[in-house]
Amino acid sequence: MNERIKKLRKDLGLTQQAFADRLKIKRNTIAKYETGRGEPIDAVISLICREFHVSENWLRTGEGNMYLELSRDKEIAQFIDDVFSNESDTFKKRFINMLINLSTKEWELLEKMAKDKVKE
Repeated sequence: MNERIKKLRKDLGLTQQAFADRLKIKRNTIAKYETGRGEPIDAVISLICREFHVSENWLRTGEGNMYLELSRDKEIAQFIDDVFSNESDTFKKRFINMLINLSTKEWELLEKMAKDKVKE
């Protein structure tokens, strides 16, 4: 499992510290998992799977796909959650806030602009 935890972390582009922070555990605990000097308990395995949408079967055995298949709506919700929980004042956060505050007329204008762009 140690190699799969490391592979997951690297695939996510996270440092050991950032990975640990997302799980609210210590960085040296992640280092122990990755080097095989420690095995995560079931609660940590569940937390990794839930936080990063990872298949528990893959994490435990290496079989199947690394990530769980998400519906488009869940994927969007996860993206928004990630932006608001992990990033400070970024363009992504400001853009989502701008979208949240659009009026009905502004949404209609945005939709028209998108349709016009697709026709080009």
